[in-house]
Amino acid sequence: MIKTEDIHIGIVGLGYVGLPLATMFASRYPTVGYDCNSLRIAELAKACDSTLEVESAKLQTALQSGRLKLADKPEALKECNVFIVAVPTPVDDNNLPDLKPLIGASNTVGAVLKRNDVVIYESTVYPGVTEEDCVPVLVKTSGLRYNVDFFVGYSPERVNPSDKCHTVESICKVTSGSTPAAADFVDALYNSVLKNGTHRAPSIRVAEASKIVENCQRDVNIAFINELAKIFAAMGIDTGDVLEAASTKWNFIRIKPGLVGGHCIGVDPYYMIEKAQVYGVLPRVMYNARRLNDGMGAYVATQLIHYMNLGGVQVKGARILILGFAFKENCPDTRNTKVADIYNTLHQYTNEITVVDPCVNALKVKDEYGIDLLTSIPENGTFDAAVLAVAHNQFAELDIRHYVPRPGVVYDVKGFLPRGDVDARL
Repeated sequence: MIKTEDIHIGIVGLGYVGLPLATMFASRYPTVGYDCNSLRIAELAKACDSTLEVESAKLQTALQSGRLKLADKPEALKECNVFIVAVPTPVDDNNLPDLKPLIGASNTVGAVLKRNDVVIYESTVYPGVTEEDCVPVLVKTSGLRYNVDFFVGYSPERVNPSDKCHTVESICKVTSGSTPAAADFVDALYNSVLKNGTHRAPSIRVAEASKIVENCQRDVNIAFINELAKIFAAMGIDTGDVLEAASTKWNFIRIKPGLVGGHCIGVDPYYMIEKAQVYGVLPRVMYNARRLNDGMGAYVATQLIHYMNLGGVQVKGARILILGFAFKENCPDTRNTKVADIYNTLHQYTNEITVVDPCVNALKVKDEYGIDLLTSIPENGTFDAAVLAVAHNQFAELDIRHYVPRPGVVYDVKGFLPRGDVDARL
């Protein structure tokens, strides 16, 4: 295997996963960060990360040290001998796994692959993708022999956008390799830059499965609480009060109801669902959890309409304020945000909808979702109803009743606003 002093890292994909990896490995090894998006490379070259995952000072230090180089041309990867693939694994319009970014990245790596090189995948996939889908591409493109001329590893990403406590350097990483020697190499490589070490899985398929189970478990647990929230709303019981009481038991798992978006929990279970059916297993719990969580945006909108009707507030043509558009708090990430479903459902009744989010890029939201976005509430704006959809810190001191005077309705998805100012919460 490659000697430590000869290691030269190549990171393929510089998004939420790849950029933190690049800066981490550049603290010890020469590293090339490659992304096919030239605008992203130009942004990072100025030590500016729009995902907010890496601080400017840290990125600047890595660049100035000379250990981190950025490139939008794959030829720059030729000098590397360890490749880490960190590209998205989305689903298509039918919620079927879309492996095109992963296959494209494998072709890119295969074109520069040399004898004794190691390719490590971090993208979330169902068990078998690395060896059944990616390795054949590497073999075909490079002309090299698997586990003879080159080797493969899998170490699933564990990025939680906007989480500054569980950063890539501080978490425990699962590692695996295509041979015992490759597994040793991958494990030692990650251990050389991590603070809390690794867990070495017995196989690549086990490592792949471990990652997808993490997200499926969260999805199912949240779906259960969302279902309870629907039941308690029908009963006229506040779900937050129920969870507060139940959580006094020592082994109760405290999970809040909410919108499940983003690129992990809201997407990855579909990979497991699809693969399970190939083996003749219908994963009913995961499938129903996905259906329930995917419908929560529309449910929130219909609940707001319900309370508006009860309060005598006319829905048609109503002025409605939506606070937050990102998929989670204090984060610029709008991928798969379910706030779009709230907007689209309400838009059937009124065109007077104002969406405010101080954290996200308004131009990207307009381009992707066709929704106009403001970064702050109009100073003299008054509304008939409001939905607190995302608990950004900037909304913490908000006097919501200044903007939604009674009998206007305030619906709090996150249980974030003062109870006295809220008519209903999820």
